[in-house]
Amino acid sequence: MLHLTVNDRQTYDLQQNEAGNWNFPGDETSFSIVAVENGSFSILHGDKSYTALVDTIDREAKTIALRINNVPYTVAIEEPLDRLLKSMGLDKAAGAKAEPVKAPMPGLILRILVAAGQEVQKGDGLLVLEAMKMENVLKATASGKVKAVLAIEKTAVEKGTVLIEME
Repeated sequence: MLHLTVNDRQTYDLQQNEAGNWNFPGDETSFSIVAVENGSFSILHGDKSYTALVDTIDREAKTIALRINNVPYTVAIEEPLDRLLKSMGLDKAAGAKAEPVKAPMPGLILRILVAAGQEVQKGDGLLVLEAMKMENVLKATASGKVKAVLAIEKTAVEKGTVLIEME
């Protein structure tokens, strides 16, 4: 059984029957989902037909952004194992730890985008490293607080050098 949260508001449980179709527990009307050309899906629920187009899939966060009949939805999916781990406090979100930011290659620190004590979200830019005449924005791998900025602008660094410490 899957537990779905739609647009951070509505929740649904969905189960797959022996025929491979999906339905809500207690509702014998099943869903049939078929991939069609151009990356869209045809969904049949009872006597109604819907067209779904997937915009993005985030496998790590287990979310799907899609449009059903051109109405946008964001669906978060929890499998039984996800729910069990969450109930035990062992889910990924609880274990996500901001690791120190290290230089992935030798280069020159062009700009530092954060300061010590600053709160950052996963994916936020932390600094710009120039390597092989290309600018690379190093981003936070998890949400957290900048503990210390060890990098200095306009200085060269070697691969593996710790540039920013997180807490």
